[in-house]
This record gives sequence, structure tokens and C-alpha cells, in this order.
Amino acid sequence: MSSLPRRAKAKVQTSLSKDDFSYISELSSASEDDKEDSAWEPPKKVPRSRKQPASKESKPKRAPRVKKNTPQLSDASEGVAVQEELNGSLVIADVDLEEKKTKLDTAKTQKTAKTKREIAAPRTKRLKVDGKTAQTGTLEVGCSSTEMPSTSTMQEGTCKKEEDDDFTFEQSTLKRIKTESCPQGQPVKFLSSANNVKEEMEMNWDIVQVLSERTNIEFWVCANIIHLLNDDNTLPFIIRYRKELINNLDADSLREVQQTLEELRAVAKKAYSTIQKIKKEGKMSECLLKALLNCKTFEELEHVSAPYKTGSKGTKAQRAKQLGLEGAAYTLLQNPVGLNLLSYIRPGVKGLSALQDVEIGVQHILADMIAKDKDTLDYIRKLCQNRCICIQSSLAKVSSKKVNEKDVDKFLLYQNFSCNIRNIHHHQILAINRGENLKILMVKVNIPDGVKNEFCRWCIQNRWRPRGFARPELMKILHNSLDDSFKRLIYPLLCREFRAKLTSDAEKESVMMFGRNLRQLLLTSPVPGRTLMGVDPGYKHGCKIAIISPTSQILHTDVLYLHCGQGFREAEKIKRLLLNFNCSTVVIGNGTACRETEAYFADLIMKNYFAPLDVVYCIVSEAGSSIYSVSPEANKEMPGLDPNLRSAVSIARRVQDPLAELVKIEPKHIGVGMYQHDVSQTLLKATLNSVVEECVSFVGVDINICSEVLLRHIAGLNANRAKSIIEWREKNGPFINREQLKNVKGLGPKSFQQCAGFIRINQDYIQTFFSQQTVSSDKSDRAAVTSSAGVEVTGEKQRKKRSKTTVDVVLKPNPLDQTCIHPESYDLAMRFLSFIGGTLYEIGKPGMKHKINSSLEKEGLEKIAERLQTSAHTLQVIMDGLSQPESFDFRTDFNKPDFKRSIMCLEDLKIGTVLTGKVENATLFGIFVDIGVGKSGLIPIRNVTEAKLSKTKKRRSLGLGPGERVEVQVLNIDIPRSRITLDLIRVL
Repeated sequence: MSSLPRRAKAKVQTSLSKDDFSYISELSSASEDDKEDSAWEPPKKVPRSRKQPASKESKPKRAPRVKKNTPQLSDASEGVAVQEELNGSLVIADVDLEEKKTKLDTAKTQKTAKTKREIAAPRTKRLKVDGKTAQTGTLEVGCSSTEMPSTSTMQEGTCKKEEDDDFTFEQSTLKRIKTESCPQGQPVKFLSSANNVKEEMEMNWDIVQVLSERTNIEFWVCANIIHLLNDDNTLPFIIRYRKELINNLDADSLREVQQTLEELRAVAKKAYSTIQKIKKEGKMSECLLKALLNCKTFEELEHVSAPYKTGSKGTKAQRAKQLGLEGAAYTLLQNPVGLNLLSYIRPGVKGLSALQDVEIGVQHILADMIAKDKDTLDYIRKLCQNRCICIQSSLAKVSSKKVNEKDVDKFLLYQNFSCNIRNIHHHQILAINRGENLKILMVKVNIPDGVKNEFCRWCIQNRWRPRGFARPELMKILHNSLDDSFKRLIYPLLCREFRAKLTSDAEKESVMMFGRNLRQLLLTSPVPGRTLMGVDPGYKHGCKIAIISPTSQILHTDVLYLHCGQGFREAEKIKRLLLNFNCSTVVIGNGTACRETEAYFADLIMKNYFAPLDVVYCIVSEAGSSIYSVSPEANKEMPGLDPNLRSAVSIARRVQDPLAELVKIEPKHIGVGMYQHDVSQTLLKATLNSVVEECVSFVGVDINICSEVLLRHIAGLNANRAKSIIEWREKNGPFINREQLKNVKGLGPKSFQQCAGFIRINQDYIQTFFSQQTVSSDKSDRAAVTSSAGVEVTGEKQRKKRSKTTVDVVLKPNPLDQTCIHPESYDLAMRFLSFIGGTLYEIGKPGMKHKINSSLEKEGLEKIAERLQTSAHTLQVIMDGLSQPESFDFRTDFNKPDFKRSIMCLEDLKIGTVLTGKVENATLFGIFVDIGVGKSGLIPIRNVTEAKLSKTKKRRSLGLGPGERVEVQVLNIDIPRSRITLDLIRVL
């Protein structure tokens, strides 16, 4: 079934490739404004398509007309063809009812539609974009996947109508198409192969195909991801509510696809800017244009465009061409019999004064042609894949004055290092790069001589074989050209490509490891309902303490001098504070004097000094707390408080609610990564911010009590929108339901769609508020009876003037607003409730879970989803939302802080001792574990096997992450170097 659409797709691609050069030449000669205008050229399409009714009879008639239109529509037809290949058929709920309703209302709405089109005339450019997007994301209505009806007309009209109507998720299924090209709850596989980026920067390769090859993800999934990202969907929204479109990918895989896509687009953008620049200088040729459009990496692009950079003195080949030797080089390959190099000699002209100079010039031109030939480069790359290519590092020859001896000792392992590039680890690449940047190491890539010999043999016998008999002196020139091309041009290019690929992969893995560690840290289980004492340790300036309430309010702050001979007197003060505030948990930061402070509290606890309180303590990372304490956010949150005391407050809150506190700190300052200063800072920042957004969104926030800092990390929101929400809440009172978010200034349909599912509204809080509001509204109604008519007219004018913040309907709490169910699926959730015989008031109750389980046992998830005409993923989200209790927090599945009462020393350890500890950091070479002796032990990565990892508990990543409790065994103790080697026994 899929073979026919694939052939159709191949034909479309072939037809496009024939016109590549003509299209690019036109594009390169035009300005940026012309390029934008060219995308909106056919103005007659929009009105013509709007007049077409969305009936089934018109669909087969429109198909041939689309094919006869301008070539721009070929991309859309390609998208439909590939969409068929990917089984894009869809059955939409209540289609027949919707069509009947449309036919009945056609006569009534004709004038209204014309008026709307006239009003929307200034926005024709935007509507054309929506129309083209709708063509690529067509939805096939019916049960046959082999039909190719022209659905673009119907969708274009739908998008136009929805722009004028107020956005809502309470209408029928077909009317819910707002910012997505697919209706809610429907299993769709759509494809956007003709997106705006491809039109603007079309290369000789398919961006979807290359993306699929690089990420090893299915073609249709990559196409859907591109479409979703082009529609400004956020990663949390896609992962939770569009699972069927991405084949249930996890967050890290989806983030990798997004980063690879951005990289490919950056290559295409740079290629086009290079084309524009070279063409402006008048140096563009058809061969060069093809070579630039074939580039898939920055290294290839740099190799091709290097001779044409401004200010370059030119390559040896260019200088030889300026002397007129290009014709001789082509003649040597095409007609060597008729080549006479003596005729090119010009006495007195540098480069042409002797026969040897002419031969060298021809050799340079041939070497340049060989090094830039796509087939030749593809062959040498394929050849290298089957050979042993090694990367070697050695100690650089530098004077001892320039390099510190301590730094040299750090790279002792890499001073005589050699490894196959297929086997080298990512952390080794980053270490070698750092040593090279510090001028301590010298690095080179070793390609075997056999590769060169086989390459030269292939070139002489196949690709660069002269067409005719060539004299020995001409063959010698060709052989020298191959040697020169490989040594001077191809070998450096391969080295750059290998190093760039290794570095890029190592950086990406390092950043991904940083992201996994950060996610694990942010999702540490909170410890609510406790009064905590936070301690920021110190020597001379004392230990700063802060006591916070179960609701994170600051109860007391002070400075205690525990290590200045006043320990006994300060112990009385600590005991008095703990008893006064009924505090039995102490949180100590792991900074300076942490070990001494831990020993101080452990000694008092062992003596039962704080009786009757059963006091425990834990150690937390204070990374970033000092930076946060002097930030504007901290000054706004804790005005007038000393910055040193603010850090103690932050340390205590990191145990009470880690996510809410750690989002206030820039992620890279949390300190759970590896080589973070050696990787791309742009990539690092984007990844970590995305991880924070993912964690905050999946946990969810109560919009009526959350802070502005936490709210800005919700998917679809930013600092300005979060500020607007807080201002609206302070002015109008708490949010009663999610629909009120539409009244917030600056929060449009797209933002509402992205953030609505991650915002919670506590029903108990709202019921209390709503009952009070009802009493006050009754009083206002009685007062309105006695008011004059003029006051009512004024109220109407104010509603017209402030339509964004006015609500005409009576606001009622919706129990679904406390769940993870998206408002676009509320209708589906109600149908599911009626199917199982449940009500909204049973959400989160044991009875609801029992009804869901019994219905699943009877029919199964797939059959129920098919009956409700939705996908299994969407139905699963609905069932999870209905069965989870109101105060559900999935972070409870993760590890809590490790509370202790005693302390150990490094000297107390013995080889073979079995201990429990907490993972502090995970790197590419091992896992650092805090075992309570003041120095973290290292589990080498070879000792972390899949069999030792937990299978029963829920895991966010395949490896270990910060916060997880493990059981380890001591393998080796190096007291002089303070190093402990551990073996992983199991994950607790």
C-alpha cells in the first residue's frame, strides 16, 4: 500500500531537482523583501478557495485544478502523497452531523462571511500562510486512505472563520481547529513537507530525510515534529498532548530532534547567505552553486566557500586559473591527446615562464577539482568508515613558563594517548580539547596509508580517468594532482570533519547529561508540612540560620558562631529556637565548614541534647544560593534581609520544595554537569531552560498561589505573561476556572492552548471563595434593582471598552481544572465519564479508579479509544487525570533527602564496607556518591550495569541521577589523594 505513494514522492522530488539551479539563481538575485513577497504572489487563490463549498462532490473536481496551478503547489501535493504513505487517514467524530448543520446554515451565513472577508482584507498575507499550512496538513475524512481529495479549500475557510470567532474549546470537534491543523483527540499523522523554511531555504537535500537519518527516528515522526514546532508548540505540550504524532518519544529524544533541526536550518541559512555574497561579487558558477547546495554541515560549507571569502588572497587553483590554465586542466581529462603544455609557456610571466610552472599550475587546478567533487568526497568518507581512524594526543612542546605544572599533571592520561574514533568516550574528547586549548596537548587524526592508496587507485581507474590515451608525463601530472589533493586539501578536511563530529557529539552528550541531572534534581521529592532550620555554614563570619514555616514563611533569622570557641553557648540558643518553633529538621549547606557544622549537630543529636525533640539533619547542595541571595528576585522576595541570611532561607526551602526554589537560580549555576564551560553555551542554556520548563509544566502549578518566578517557566508563558497573570489575580481575585485565562492581557489563543493543561485550580479553595462571592453577588443584585438606568448604560459601555477583561457569563468552577486534562479534551472527558457511569464529583476518588479499571478490563484501552473516536494516548491522559487525587504530585515517586543522626570519617572506612549513599552528580565517566564521610566516592561507569538499576520504581532517565539513594561497596581508598572508589550494589 505504501509503495505507490513512495514512487509518487520520488517523482515529485525528481521534478523539483531539475529546477534547483534556476530557482536558486532567481532567488539569489532578489532582495530579502522580494523573497518574502514571492511567497504571497498568487492573490486569487484565497478568494477562489473560500467560495468553494466543503462538499464531497467538489473534492475530485478540484484535484486537477490544483495540479495545473503554479509550481509552488507541487510541494503541497508532495505533502499529500507522503501523507498517504504514512497512513494519514482519519475518522472524525460527528462529521455527518456537522455537514448537515453546515448545509442548513449556509444561506444564513453567506452575508456574514463576505463581511468578515472584507474586514480581514489587510491580513491577506497571514491568511495565505494559514492556507498553505492547511494544505500540507490536510485531514482525510472517511475510511479510505487511497483518496486524495482537495481539502485545502475547506480548511482554509475554517481557519478564516476561526480567526474572527472568539477562541474556545467548548464547541464541537470540527470547530476546535484553532492553532493546530488537527482537531483535538483525533489520531492524525500529518506531514508538512512544504513549510515556509523549505521554500525560503531549499537545499539539494530533504531536511526531513536528513533529520531522520541523523536522529535515527522515523521519517513521519520527524515530519510531524517539524510541523508542530513550526506551529510554535512547546515541548511539554507536544510530549503530553500530542503523543500519537511523535510516536510517544521522550523529552530528551524530542529535544535532540529539535536541536538537530535547528542545526540543519542554520547550515541552510548560512549556505544561502554565502550564495548571495558570492553572486554579488560575480564569482558564482553552476558548479559552485551545486556544491554549496549539497553541503549538510558547517565544515563542508567552510571547505567549499573558503576560497571566495572577502580578503582572501586566493587559492593556488584560483591563481592558476587567472593565468589561463583552466582549459589545459579540462583538456587533460577530456582530450589528453590534443594537449600541448608547451603552448602555454609565457617567458617573463610568473607561473608560466617554464614547463614545470605550467605543470604545477595544472596540477593545482586538478587538485582543487578533485577536492570539491561530491562523488569523490563521498567515496573517501565511505572508505574511512571501514578503516581504523585513530585520534592521538601527546604533550605539546612548550616552555614551562607558559604552562603551570599542576595543569600538566591533570592531563597525564592523555600525554601519550591513542584511540579509535569509534571507541573513544565523550569525556575523553572534551578532556583532549581542553588540553589542546590550554596548549598542553597536541592532537592529530591518523588516517592509514592504505586509505590514500585505495583512494588514488579508485580515482585513476574510475572517477578521474582521462577520456583517451594520456602520455606518461600527463599521467604523472594526474598522479601528482591526486597526491597533492589528498595531502593538502582532502586530509585536512577529513580531520576537521572527524574532530568536529566528535566534539559536537561529546558536547551534546555532556549537555544532555547536564539536563538529565538537572531534571533529577528538580524532581526531588518535596518535604512539605515541616518547620525547617536552614544553616549556611561558615567559620569567621559565623553560621547563618533561618527558620521557615511549613508554608515557606520566614519565622526567624540569626547568626551563630559555632566554630569560634562559643559552641556550648550557641547550643543553648539552638535548642531554645528549635523548641520555640517546634522544629525537628536541620538543613545544612554543603559549602565551607559544612563538615565541621555537620559534626557539631551530629554530636548534639547523639547526646540527645534536643530532647524531647527527635532532631535529624540532612546535607543539601548550596550551589547558586549566594548568587541568588544578591539577585533582584531575592531582593524583591525578601526586602530588607541581609544577603547572607537569604542564602540560609534558600537552603531550607530547597528541601521543602526543591522545584519552586531552584527555578529561581540560573540552571548552569546549580552545578550538576560536566565540562559545562567547554561546551556551547547557547546549546547549554537552551537545553537547561527547556528542562526547567518541562519539569515545572509536568508538575503543574496552582495559579492562585504560585509565584511569578515559577509561573514564567510554564510552557507557553514568559516573564511578561506571568506578570500579567499575577496582576490580573491581584486586581480581580483568584481564578475560578481556566477559561478566565483568556481575559488576561497578552495571553492569546496559542498561549492559552500551550499553558492551560499545566495550570491547576484547587477546587476546595475555589468553593470557599465562590460561596462568599455568591453572597456578595446577591447583595449587588438587590442594589442594582434600585439603581438608575443610566448607570446600567455606563456599565455596557465599559464592557465594550474593556472586552478583554469582561466576562458576560456566570463563572463556575470546573472540577476538570484541577487535573492534567487539557481544556480541548473536556468534551471527550465528559463522554468518557458517561461511558463508565461516573460524575465530575468523583474525580480523584477511589470509586472513580474502580470504574475506570473495570471498564478497561471489559473492553481494553484500544477499543474504548476507538469507540470514543480518539487516540489511546489522549484517552490515557484523561484516565490519569480523572483517577489522580486532587493533591497528586508525581514527585513523591522520587527520592527524598537523606536525613541522618550520626557522622563518619574517611579513616573509618575499610575496603569491602557496604554503605548507603546519595548520588551527588552523574558524569560520562562515573557517578559521584555522597556516603557521609565528607568526600564523595566515585562509581566508575563500567560498574553501573543495567542489571543493577531499579526496574520497579519509576525512572526519568536510564542512568543514575542526583538525589537517588544507592547501596555501594568500598573498592579502594586513597587517603593522601582523598579518593574513594566504589562499586554499585543496587539502587534503593
